[in-house]
Amino acid sequence: MAKQFDQIEDDHLSFIEEQAIFFTGTAGPEGRVNVSPKGMDSLRVLGPNRIVWLNWTGSGNETAAHLMQANRITLMWCSFGKRPLILRTYGTARTVHEGDADWDDLLGLFDPAPGARQIYDVTVDLVQTSCGYAVPYMEAPRERDTLKKWADRQGRDAVRDYWTERNTRTIDGAPTDFK
Repeated sequence: MAKQFDQIEDDHLSFIEEQAIFFTGTAGPEGRVNVSPKGMDSLRVLGPNRIVWLNWTGSGNETAAHLMQANRITLMWCSFGKRPLILRTYGTARTVHEGDADWDDLLGLFDPAPGARQIYDVTVDLVQTSCGYAVPYMEAPRERDTLKKWADRQGRDAVRDYWTERNTRTIDGAPTDFK
C-alpha cells in the first residue's frame, strides 16, 4: 500500500543514503518521457524538501529541456537488497549552471567533477513510498568510474565542446538549456 508524505523523513533519508542508484523522470508537455539511471556520488538531501543532484555530462540532455518546458521532476529509489521498498520524490527543479551565483557553493558539496554539466536544485512537494516486493535482489559491488575517467581525460574545454556537439537538442529536437 502506497503512503504519501509532505517531506523527506529520517527513515526516507536513511533509505536514500543506502541506495547505489536512483532514477530521474521528466517529460515535456509533448514528446517522449525520459527516465535515466544515476549513480556515483551525485546526490545530496539538504533538507526535508530539498535535494541537489549533480548532473554529469551524458549522451543526451533531456532533463534540462524537459524542465524548461514543464518544470516537474520525479526521483525514484528502489531497494535491491533485503528491505523491499520503492521511494519517489515529486517536485520541481531549478537548473544551476557554471557561472550562476550558487554554482560554486553547490558544486562544493561534491568531489571535483570535470564532467559536471548542471546541478538540479529540487524542491520536493510529495514523497511516496510503496512496496518493492517485485523488485529483484541484486548486488552493486562497486561503482563504475568510466564517466569520471572520460571527463578527466577530456578536460573541461573538451567536455564543453562535447555539449555543443551533442547536448543542445533533445531526441525530439527541443532545445536544451545548454550554456
